[in-house]
Amino acid sequence: MRTLYHLPLDPGCRLVRIMLGEKKLEVSLKTERVWERREEFLIINPAGEVPVLIEEDGTSISGAAVAAEYLDEVYPVPPLIGTSALDRAETRRLLQWFAVKFRDEVSANLLGEKVMKRFLGHGEPNTSAIRAGLRNIHYHLDYIGWLCDRRRWLAGDAFSLADVAAAAQISAVDYLDDVPWDDHAGAKDWYARIKSRPSLRPVLADLVPGLMPPKHYADPDF
Repeated sequence: MRTLYHLPLDPGCRLVRIMLGEKKLEVSLKTERVWERREEFLIINPAGEVPVLIEEDGTSISGAAVAAEYLDEVYPVPPLIGTSALDRAETRRLLQWFAVKFRDEVSANLLGEKVMKRFLGHGEPNTSAIRAGLRNIHYHLDYIGWLCDRRRWLAGDAFSLADVAAAAQISAVDYLDDVPWDDHAGAKDWYARIKSRPSLRPVLADLVPGLMPPKHYADPDF
């Protein structure tokens, strides 16, 4: 069986897990404490980062976006990047938006300060960074609402990797109860549809010891 080295709250790992779920591909999950710099893992991925997907034949694919593109090419049903050049361009644009812009402006400030610092032993959370993340998320939720006013899904009429990338980031932040859903009805409606997809259920079932999610977290109806 294929294996995914991951961390439960890492948005990139969640992206790959959701992709695997959408493709109906079975996977064995191995939690990799990347801060331990385990030699056996560094042999697999010298960057020392997750996610890393190991196929049944031993092929190793590192990185969330790389693994997502690989999965869509090798297992093309259902197609999640798009069927035309313009569709693929828009999907990749939004993948970049959430995997990079949202990560840098929101996830790094919230997950990084509230969770990763604890595991890495890097001291107390930076309250200025946390405030920035809580401020910045409104802009991104507004953008999701704006897109959904004009399209069925983020990149167009079909569910795509763009939705996967956004859901991966937002679900991780929502675990911390840091998503102001009541202020963003459009984004909330989109995310309710996302949470109803079978591919999200295993992801939302994960729990981090010592850190419990809010009651609405895994409820498709909020």
